[in-house]
Amino acid sequence: MNRLPHNRSRRRFLKRATLAGAALACPSLLLADPYRPLPAAARPSTPVRVRGRVATGGRGLAGVAVTDGVTGTATDGDGVFELIADGRQPFVYLSIPAGYAVPRNPTGTARFYAPMRPDARGEMQAAFDLEPLPSSDERHAFLVLADPQTQDGFEMNRFHAETVPDVRATAAALGRTPVFGVACGDIMYDHLDLYPEYERAVAAMELPFFQVIGNHDLDYDGMTDADSAHTFSAHFGPTHYSFDRGAVHYVVLDDVFWHAAGYLGYLDADQLAWLAQDLARVEAGRPVVVFTHIPALSTQFRRSGEHTPSAAVSITNREALYRLLEPFDAHLITGHTHENEHVFEHGTHEHVCGAVCGAWWSGDICFDGTPNGYAVFEARGEELRWRYKSTGRDAGHQMRVYARGADPNAPDEIVANVWDWDPEWTVVWYENGERKGEMARRIGTDPLSERLHRGADKPEHRPWVEPVPVAHLFYAPVAPEASDIRVEATDRFGRTYTAAPEPLGDD
Repeated sequence: MNRLPHNRSRRRFLKRATLAGAALACPSLLLADPYRPLPAAARPSTPVRVRGRVATGGRGLAGVAVTDGVTGTATDGDGVFELIADGRQPFVYLSIPAGYAVPRNPTGTARFYAPMRPDARGEMQAAFDLEPLPSSDERHAFLVLADPQTQDGFEMNRFHAETVPDVRATAAALGRTPVFGVACGDIMYDHLDLYPEYERAVAAMELPFFQVIGNHDLDYDGMTDADSAHTFSAHFGPTHYSFDRGAVHYVVLDDVFWHAAGYLGYLDADQLAWLAQDLARVEAGRPVVVFTHIPALSTQFRRSGEHTPSAAVSITNREALYRLLEPFDAHLITGHTHENEHVFEHGTHEHVCGAVCGAWWSGDICFDGTPNGYAVFEARGEELRWRYKSTGRDAGHQMRVYARGADPNAPDEIVANVWDWDPEWTVVWYENGERKGEMARRIGTDPLSERLHRGADKPEHRPWVEPVPVAHLFYAPVAPEASDIRVEATDRFGRTYTAAPEPLGDD
C-alpha cells in the first residue's frame, strides 16, 4: 500500500505525486491500442561479451535461456552460451529449467544469477551448475507469502513465531511434493536493514524462496527506478526473471515504478521487451504464472464507488501485459492491497493474495476480514489448484460466519465472509438441518474488521487502519427461532467447508 501510511499528510502527498506521475508516464497510445507494437528497448551502450556454460554433473545442458534482463540467448548442445550483454545491467542469469533443483544462497533464497563484472576488455565468464531433482516435478507446489511487511523487532518476532512454523507445517503436509516459496513483495516495511532477519526466516522454513520487489522494499533515496532496487538486488538478485517447474512457466516482474517522489504500478519498456522474448520460448496453451507485487487490476475502486483504479494499486499499462499473456493459460499472483480477491480480465485469472501481516500486524486479520496468511498452490501437470491458508488455523478454515444482526445494515441476516471466493464457488445455508438455498453476495464490510478497526483509536498498533468494502460477503435471512444454523461453501475444486455462526469477538 502507500508508503508511510502512519503519516497521513505524507500519504496524501504521495498519492498526488503518484497520480501526477501516472498521467505523465502512462502510455496512452498503448492503452488506446493494446495491439500496437511494443516500444523497442534502448540499445546497450556498454556491451559486455559474456561467455559461459550451464551444466549438470559435468554435462552441458542444451536450450537453457540466459539473459541480462534485456536481451537473451540459449545454450547450445554442449551447454555453452555467448551473450552480448548491456554492461549497465547488474546481473547475468538463467531461467532455471524444469527437473532441476533451485540453486540457493546459504540463506535459502534462490541464486540463479551472477554479478555483471567484466574485465578490462569488456568480457566475463559465467558458469552455472544445476543439480537434477531426485524425482519428477510435474507435480509440485508453491507457497505465496504476500506482504510480510515487518517494520521492527515486534513484527519480525511475530513473523518468526507465527508464520515460519505454519509454513513449515504446510510444506510437511505436502509430503514428497517439491515445494518452493515466493515472497510477493513488501518483504520489509521501509527498514531494509531487516532483510537479514527475513533471510533467517527463509533458512528456518527450509524451502527455496524467490523474491518479488514491493514498494516498501525500495531505497527511497534513489533518484531513478533502477537506483531504488540496489539494496533488494544486493540480497536477492534480479527484479525480473523466469523459471520452470514441471509443465508450468513462472515469471517474476517488477511493477513498482519509482519516480523519486513516489511510485506507481507500471512495467517499463525494457521489461516488457524481455518478457516478450521470454514467452516466445513457451508453447501456446501452457500455464504461465506471473508474480508481481502491485495487482494488474485491483477492484478496490469499484467497491468504493470510484470510476478508475488508482495508479498506486493497479498496473497502469496492464493491457500490454494482458496482450503478451493471451496465448497462455495465464494466472497473475499479486499482493499489495492487504485483502484477498480474484479478478478475471482479458483471459487472465488474477489472485490478489491476503497479507502475511494482515492489517500491518495490528491483529490477526486483514482489513477485509481475511485472516493473516498466505496462498498454497499445487500443480499437477498443467492443472493448478489453490487455497488460502490462515496462519495458525487448519486448512479447512475458509470462512467466518457471523450471527444474525452482526451487520447493523442487515439486522435479520447472518453474514459469511468467504475470503477465497470466486464465481465458481457456491455458498448455501441450513437451518435446523434443512437446506434453505444460496446466500446472496453483497458488497459490505467485515463485522470483525468493523469491531477491531473502526475508529480513530483502533487498532492500537495501527490506528489509521479502517475496514474496507469487500465483495466476498454472503447474506441470508435467518428465522429468529432457528437454533441450528450452518453455512456450507464449496469451491471450484469440489472441496466443501462448513461453519456455524460465532460470537463477534476477537479473532
